[in-house]
Amino acid sequence: MKKTGSQILLECLQMEGVDTVFGYPGGAVINIYHDLVDYPGLNHILTRHEQAAVHAADGYARATGKVGVAIATSGPGATNTVTGIATAYMDSIPMVVITGQVPTPLIGNDAFQEADMVGITRPITKHNYLVKDIRDLARIIKQAFYIARTGRPGPVLVDLPKDVQVATHTFSYPDKVELRGYKPTVSGNIRQVEKAAKMILAARKPVIYVGGGATLSNCPEQLRQFAETIQAPVTTTLMGMSSFPSRHELSLGMLGMHGTYYANMAVTNSDLLIAIGARFDDRVTGKIATFAPHAKIIHVDIDPTSIKKNVRVDLPIVGDLKDVLQNLVRKLAEHADEVADMTTETESWRRQILDWKTEHPLTYQPSETEIKPQFVIEKIRELSNDDAIIATEVGQHQMWTAQFFQFTQPRTFLSSGGLGTMGYGLPAALGAQAAFPERQVIDISGDGSFQMNSQEMATLVQYGLPVKIVILNNNYLGMVRQWQQLFFDRRYSQTVLELPIDFVKLAEAYGATGLRADKPDQVEETIRQAFATPGPVIMEFKVAREENVLPMVPAGRSIHEMVLAS
Repeated sequence: MKKTGSQILLECLQMEGVDTVFGYPGGAVINIYHDLVDYPGLNHILTRHEQAAVHAADGYARATGKVGVAIATSGPGATNTVTGIATAYMDSIPMVVITGQVPTPLIGNDAFQEADMVGITRPITKHNYLVKDIRDLARIIKQAFYIARTGRPGPVLVDLPKDVQVATHTFSYPDKVELRGYKPTVSGNIRQVEKAAKMILAARKPVIYVGGGATLSNCPEQLRQFAETIQAPVTTTLMGMSSFPSRHELSLGMLGMHGTYYANMAVTNSDLLIAIGARFDDRVTGKIATFAPHAKIIHVDIDPTSIKKNVRVDLPIVGDLKDVLQNLVRKLAEHADEVADMTTETESWRRQILDWKTEHPLTYQPSETEIKPQFVIEKIRELSNDDAIIATEVGQHQMWTAQFFQFTQPRTFLSSGGLGTMGYGLPAALGAQAAFPERQVIDISGDGSFQMNSQEMATLVQYGLPVKIVILNNNYLGMVRQWQQLFFDRRYSQTVLELPIDFVKLAEAYGATGLRADKPDQVEETIRQAFATPGPVIMEFKVAREENVLPMVPAGRSIHEMVLAS
């Protein structure tokens, strides 16, 4: 039986196992939305903005490990997706974004709501397509999902002209994908693995440095086994958060600009740095010339272009992290006596790290009169479920969450790392809650970030998604204000949010519940009440206005040159 292009698209989504789609209709995708009604297996969530639709698909993908899907119309609808696509691209999140396009005869003629989405998104997608012939549509969708989820994951855009949507063709879905120029390496070279094992056995101050690739490759068990085998401390990037339990005795927490003192000191003094699915981002390395100056570096990543891009590497291993770690543990097991000797020799290293932890723990100055934002984070962790999914916006609250919320389960931390996108957290939490309706999902936000996509409160209420929103309200754009305080003589230029917003009334205007705490002794009861309340809830905490995120490595400094107190 022949089907229209829009029907073929929806059939393909079902064949790929898609169960949830986030989107916003318009004239250039009206045929898709017309046929969507006939596909009850595809749960569509209507967001209030296309950027939010893509962030929701992103949050869905991060929480589930599946490919997120978003749909937008042509022109402004399509261009509104760009920030969400760039966010996913920087953090390697698997996603397929489908945008409507004007009919193929009108492309290039400045038609109504025409935008060159292939050109616009070329730098921020893993790949993109403009479908010009309905006979290519099923193949392209198959390829889009394959490219999005394999190798180093990432977003793929499919631009679908309106005439292709209404054309008809016999539907046939390909069994497999063959792309001559795209062959991701899965198995790491066994000789390189053997060399890595020898370097590890010779190390006396090893550190395992874990990035977002560990989450993407679903290898938390293999990572934990590897760390425990060699008894090496583990530090993670923001994207690697939740891939290794924060409460594990080998955990150093996050490293880098707002990392822990002991993580930064461990990396600086290490003699072997084992980088697992990380890209040596500038927020991690600080001044590259002095980053891990005494260490040999092993770098494991599925993306060969990430290796040696930012720092020198003594031993590269290209491959899937799960495969490489399994083989590495297996190889080390063949040298059990040497491993035992090595872990005995490194006891003094672990004692040194324990001393650093004791001397400079993550801390803050408690107050009986002001709500400290770190205290709120600690209370949320204390009162939330162990498998709660935490999303954040971007700013001070994001760093406090990374520092003080102890993650024990994989895929429970959703945050924009590479692009640093304000307004990410609320729609990402929406996407995660849509994926897991019964799980606890919490968005931790600042008052500035929350207002970037606050309209998605309507989406939460419409679909009964019980996301709990925490707003740490200091009436500042906090992170920029912190820089202005420390480095620009306290000249708070355009960082004071002068107009106070009543977030309780805002929640109620959307049909949600709003709660507020002004004093420290109100914090716990506010959180308990929010968690016990059905549906979405906004918790507003009026926090200490000029509290800073510390430690902090100033721009251009080495990571051991930390500001520990303001």
